[in-house]
Amino acid sequence: MTEENVILVNENDEQIGLMPKLEAHEKAVLHRAFSVFVLNSKNEIMLQQRAHQKYHSPLLWTNTCCSHQRDGETNIQAGSRRLFEEMGFKTELKELFHFIYKAPFDNGLTEHELDHVMIGYYNDAPVVNPEEVENWKWMKIEEVKTDMLTHPELYTVWFKIIFDEFYHFLEENKSPLSIEERF
Repeated sequence: MTEENVILVNENDEQIGLMPKLEAHEKAVLHRAFSVFVLNSKNEIMLQQRAHQKYHSPLLWTNTCCSHQRDGETNIQAGSRRLFEEMGFKTELKELFHFIYKAPFDNGLTEHELDHVMIGYYNDAPVVNPEEVENWKWMKIEEVKTDMLTHPELYTVWFKIIFDEFYHFLEENKSPLSIEERF
C-alpha cells in the first residue's frame, strides 16, 4: 500500500502542493486536516481513544475522528469518508470553523495543520475500526472540559486546542434533538 499524501496549503488554505504524510510531519510543513465532532441528543460528544499502533498520540482521547483530506476531496467529503472508516457510521456534517496549529511530538514528528472543524449528530453506538480506534465513549461537553483540566495528558494536542480556544462553537451547536425537545 502506498503512503497517502497530504495537501500542502498556505495560511489562506490555498493548495500549494502534495507531500507524503510522514514526510510532511517530519518536515513540519503546513497541511490541510479536519476534526469531526459528533454529538448525541444528550449533548454528549462521542470521543475516541486512538489505537495503540498509531505513529503519534497513541491511546490518547480525542474528538470523534480526524484525518487529512485527499486531493480533490471537499472537507465534508473527507470528514464523512473518515468517520465511516474509523467509526463505522454516516451522518450529515457541517463545517464550523478552521484554525492553524503547530505541535511537536516526542518522536520527532510535528503536526502543523490548518484544521477544519466539523460537527454532526448521531445517537447510536459506533462500529469502530480496531486499526484506528482503541476505545470510544460518550462524554458531556462540560465533563470533557473539566477532565481535560485535571488530566491534560490523556488528550491529543489538537483536541485540547479546540476546547481551550473554540469551546463556544460546541456550546452554540448542541444537538437540535435534545431529550427535552423529543418528548
